Amino acid sequence: QVQLVESGGGLVQAGGSLRLRCAASGFTFSKYCMGWFRQAPGKEREFVAAISWSGGRTNYTDSVKGRFTISRDNAKNALYLQMNSLKPEDTAVYYCAASGTAWGNVRTLQYEYHYWGQGTQVTVSS
Repeated sequence: QVQLVESGGGLVQAGGSLRLRCAASGFTFSKYCMGWFRQAPGKEREFVAAISWSGGRTNYTDSVKGRFTISRDNAKNALYLQMNSLKPEDTAVYYCAASGTAWGNVRTLQYEYHYWGQGTQVTVSS
């Protein structure tokens, strides 16, 4: 079955960096758009970044543009999120997700993603 397992979260000071990794299995990873979402305490889950099946197109929410970079390695069935210049407001549980439709454009809406990981906690201290 489809499995998405996130890793790389942790506690970091403001201005620091973290690299999240999502290991995918149980489906043909290279065919699907992948995304990162996050949920802060007391808030709705929100879109962070997405990358097309080929890796050639990306999309970011405005608050992380210029600080976060999404990438993928289709040979390793892995998705990454490099997070630099972290801020306390980036504190959240970060989820990896796989879209429900092969090929196509970068997807940013949660309902377009059918498979989700368990999440990894990112805490940024001020």
